[in-house]
Amino acid sequence: MPLPIIGVVLLAALLHAAWNLLVRGGADRALDALLVAVSASAVSAAAAAFLPAPAPGSWPFLAASAGLHAVYFALLAEAYRQGDFGPSYTLMRGLAPPLVALAGAAWAWPEPLSPGTVLGAFTVAAGVLAMALLARAPGALPRRALAFALANAAVIAVYTLVDGAGVRRAGHAVAYTAWVFVLDAVPLAALALALRGRAVLLHARRHWARGIVGGAFTLGAYALVLWAMTRAPVAGVAALRETSVVFATALATWRLREPFGPGRMGAAALVALGVALLGR
Repeated sequence: MPLPIIGVVLLAALLHAAWNLLVRGGADRALDALLVAVSASAVSAAAAAFLPAPAPGSWPFLAASAGLHAVYFALLAEAYRQGDFGPSYTLMRGLAPPLVALAGAAWAWPEPLSPGTVLGAFTVAAGVLAMALLARAPGALPRRALAFALANAAVIAVYTLVDGAGVRRAGHAVAYTAWVFVLDAVPLAALALALRGRAVLLHARRHWARGIVGGAFTLGAYALVLWAMTRAPVAGVAALRETSVVFATALATWRLREPFGPGRMGAAALVALGVALLGR
């Protein structure tokens, strides 16, 4: 993978870890996740007015991606509500690369599995398993948080494959990204207003700045990744992007005072090694 693309994907990884930290650090993770999604949607809607429309061949992928992203935000909020940021994030993001590599190579498009991809997939799986075992320690990650994190890993893998195929048919990576974010906030906002009513508007009034920053970070991170997917193999980009688990582990220790013992450090390093191998 060319060095400039590696740099772009690493920047996306840092931005992704940062906006997840914003959501986890808030008092109401569900509404903070909603604010991030709606802010990204508003910015995307403004940008979409000046961008060419994605090619019609990408529209089914856009619709599928919007639904998957809505599920992703909901599961993300629940995982962070139930458990610590560091292990939750590592499980969600760390399990996705081997799923993308294996499923993408087998069914989505002809990207054959290299020895590095196979080794990387098993290394990531080992790191995720180690994090899961650490999560069973008292107070580290409750069973419900573990379940939400693992479920979201599957959702991440599916939307990565969907968007990897969709952006290649769209003819314009930024336009495709914009429409993904325009669409995915609609079901989230409708559900939140139906369930929480006035509390949604009150939370938005008090914490709008967090939503804007998080929305900008998530939009920028995903646009960079989708652009990279048009210039490098999807499995490799998806894997390299998950080096965000290292950024997340460091940020969780710095900002949230979560424990950073040798166990978590070793598990995160194993995941990072695996995604590096996957990106070869």
